[in-house]
Amino acid sequence: MKSTKVILCVLALSLFACNSDDGNAPLENEAKLIIKLNFDANQTRLNNLGQPATIPAGNATQTPNIRQMSANYIEFAPNATSLLGQGEIIYEGPETNAGGDLAIDFQQAILAGQDDTFLEVPLSSVSAGNYDWVRVSLSYQEGDIMIRQSNTDITATLASFLGYNNYITSFDLNGNTFNVNDDVLQGFWAVEAFGFTAQGQAPEGATTVPNPLFDTSPVPQGSCVVTGQFENGLSISGDETEDVVVTLSFSINNSFEWTEVNSDGKFEPSAGEQVVDMGLRGLIPLVGN
Repeated sequence: MKSTKVILCVLALSLFACNSDDGNAPLENEAKLIIKLNFDANQTRLNNLGQPATIPAGNATQTPNIRQMSANYIEFAPNATSLLGQGEIIYEGPETNAGGDLAIDFQQAILAGQDDTFLEVPLSSVSAGNYDWVRVSLSYQEGDIMIRQSNTDITATLASFLGYNNYITSFDLNGNTFNVNDDVLQGFWAVEAFGFTAQGQAPEGATTVPNPLFDTSPVPQGSCVVTGQFENGLSISGDETEDVVVTLSFSINNSFEWTEVNSDGKFEPSAGEQVVDMGLRGLIPLVGN
């Protein structure tokens, strides 16, 4: 009789363990789609049409050292005529109306650094198919730039908000807190260097958003949806037993641009030089580790 009770207890515990499992959680050994980020200073510098870009007269540029970045939308597109939103949407970030209009919720942003994993999702949640393009709506980037301050070149930390609209309560740069508590449009930026701080707003529409599919599949102005093509495509069969890794390689080649007051190729915010562009200058999606 005692052994029968023990067996019943074991069965009850087993059933409880099974029933308490989260049915939406990925299985431990389930294959995943892993999205990583890479920032390449040598990748071709492109314009909005996905063509090699020159630097306008009166402007100067530098290549920042990007330390972390965030995106609020990732989509795989089957072909060059796939309109934005009609492909396989892999990720959509949190949004809020707290600032009055619909905006990206910066306080909930996922941040990832060089070669770090930005996102993992079960491959079973990705529709089987062949994808030639990826579209990524970038929302934020942070890194180091050189600025000229009091006739001295110093390293400053740059925060740049690339999303169509961004709700920010506050953000921190090197221990200095920037309180916003409002929406800011694409192109809002701030720098900090040894206690010196500055912030501003790039002109509307000035942020470069490379889209080689401009003629067949345009994106809304201000959306910062950067488009890139897989060299050999991406094929998802639905029967994968191993993880699929996609690295999103972004061009940061002279991606920080400003209008010069002093024509010396140095960014001098205290002299009234204004940021005009902080956009990423191209996207190459790479499949594999």
